[in-house]
Amino acid sequence: MADPWPAHKLYNNVSLSLSVTSTDLAPLFNPRNVAVIGASHDEGKIGHTVLRNIIDSGYQGTIYPVNPKGGEILGHDVWTDIKSIDDDIDLALVVVPAKIAVDIIRECAEHGVKFAIVITSGFSEIGNIEAERDMVKAAHEHGMRILGPNVFGLYSAAAPINATFGPSGIRPGNIAVISQSGALGIAMIGKTAEENMGLSTIVSIGNKADITEAELLSYVFEDDITDVVFLYMEGLDNGREFMDLVQQKPEGMNVVAIKAGRSVVGARAVASHTGSLAGADKIFDAAFKQAGVLRAESLAEGFNWVSTLSACPRPAGKNVVIVTNGGGIGVLAADACEKYGVDLLSDMQILEDTFGDVLPTFGSYRNPVDLTGQAGGGEYREALERALQRDDIHAVIALYCQTGQSPLDPIKETFLDIQEKYGDKKPIVYSLFGGDQTDNVLRDLTTNGLPAFDDVEDAVSSLNALYHAYAPRKTEEAEDISFDEDRIAEVIERVADEGRSQLLGTEAKEIIAALGLHVPPFRVARNIDEAVEAANDIGYPVVMKVVSEDIVHKTDSGGVLLDLDNEDEVVEGYEAIIRNCRQHVPNANIRGVEVVKMVPEGVETIIGSTTDPSFDKTLMFGLGGIYVEVLKDVAFRVAPVSKGEIEKMIREISSFPLLLGVRGAGRKELPAVIDAIYRIGVLVDRF
Repeated sequence: MADPWPAHKLYNNVSLSLSVTSTDLAPLFNPRNVAVIGASHDEGKIGHTVLRNIIDSGYQGTIYPVNPKGGEILGHDVWTDIKSIDDDIDLALVVVPAKIAVDIIRECAEHGVKFAIVITSGFSEIGNIEAERDMVKAAHEHGMRILGPNVFGLYSAAAPINATFGPSGIRPGNIAVISQSGALGIAMIGKTAEENMGLSTIVSIGNKADITEAELLSYVFEDDITDVVFLYMEGLDNGREFMDLVQQKPEGMNVVAIKAGRSVVGARAVASHTGSLAGADKIFDAAFKQAGVLRAESLAEGFNWVSTLSACPRPAGKNVVIVTNGGGIGVLAADACEKYGVDLLSDMQILEDTFGDVLPTFGSYRNPVDLTGQAGGGEYREALERALQRDDIHAVIALYCQTGQSPLDPIKETFLDIQEKYGDKKPIVYSLFGGDQTDNVLRDLTTNGLPAFDDVEDAVSSLNALYHAYAPRKTEEAEDISFDEDRIAEVIERVADEGRSQLLGTEAKEIIAALGLHVPPFRVARNIDEAVEAANDIGYPVVMKVVSEDIVHKTDSGGVLLDLDNEDEVVEGYEAIIRNCRQHVPNANIRGVEVVKMVPEGVETIIGSTTDPSFDKTLMFGLGGIYVEVLKDVAFRVAPVSKGEIEKMIREISSFPLLLGVRGAGRKELPAVIDAIYRIGVLVDRF
């Protein structure tokens, strides 16, 4: 039998392997020289802004403005076309109307340009697919790669170069931002500046006509600058490639993603915006979990997480302590910890030993540790030092609620000193609540790189993201299972030869049985005598179902009868099923009636699979009946999936406790459920 987890496979005619691309993207992020095609003399034009930003960013390479008018722009001589430049160009920025962009790309490629960033819009996002394809074809004929079109450009700290038409003054750092939206990406430049976040790169991918987010990720994962990647995406054309890449990210690298298009309306907006494949939102959730991507609900949450991940080290354990000067804000923090699953240290002996002699008599060393409203910089310093020096306290949430008793400057200086001394040893998040003075302190703290927030829930959510980012991830080998692959192929081939695209229920049972799963005994009867004989051999009670490719909803057509206990009921049942189905679907091809053993009552579960446009074959699990039909209580994973991941999957459904047994009911056969899901995953991945 073949390996159930093939290491190399074709999905959507794209060959996926561990090497995402053979293209070296270094000249894109650190070009020796750059040409701005469409550089404008007019300060109000994008071509002028891009050129100015490159110059102002301190770029040390050679800059070639290109404009048919020639002359001089911002102190640089202007070349009339790319062909007149006697130099090998690493990067060309194309800022010309869409109607001439394809010709410009062809000229760049023929001239030997390595990369082109096509800022110009007006291609597949408005239905102009043919021009976009022509542009990529012209580039590839000469080995040139394209970023875009419909992008804002690229900033890279490696050069450094700000080749965007967004704000200037980007601060270099360890955060890479990759955005599918150009306008949102530009806004993110401003937001990162406001939040004082240092960037290793910020790049938009637009229509992804050529270079994909997977290729950009493959570069930033290995660039020696980036520690955290922040993704804004609207869809994935090849989610398997994305998952493969993220699962191989370097140790200590973290990925936070915002995925737009959660709702039906949002998915339609995504399609009209960039023409991306939106895919099912729950499947994106599942794929992100499998790959180890943190999915934020909002841009604000994403920025909070990214700033915390970029500032905090890996936690050594789960014991978290809250240090506060206000009981109320401490309780809110404790509530948030329970909500997000952050573990507060509850060992009273450790807490008393650590904080007992630094608190006033009316303070409390119970976690949250309440220093009381009179606490100033000195009291905070002593309490935080004690917590951070203990090996059995692994992270700290420092809260401050503004009072009239203590000046704010000592608090600020304490937090800055504590962060400098311990910030690279243990995670510390801060939250300050108050008026204008508190806002000013918060601004100073974030300017100095502290993960500080005005809402205690944001602080706890960010710490929880840190824990999730560094949660242990087991690498499991695929389990070698035996099944009758030839028999499955035979059934599928038979169905295909008949020109059908849907299995009969009996054929589905044949495949499930060949897969190695238990199937209740069944036979197909073509007359009453065969039905009676089958029922007697199988044993009562039995179920009878019509067998017809033309009757999909059997119950609606009177084609199903349950709990038949004897020969008379089988005879009457056979006649009733044939009569009902002939009446409801007169032209149906009725192949017979299936007689199958009726299984005893239990907890009904459902295992399903679908083909997602982004991730190909996926698996679904849930409890059956109303749980799936009304409550939509299901969980997803991308197939194939390990048994360890399947166990996580089934624990995600809200009704999971029913499988553990409630009100005297016994624990269900969870290992059998896990094995069934695993085998179905192998089945849909193989066939």
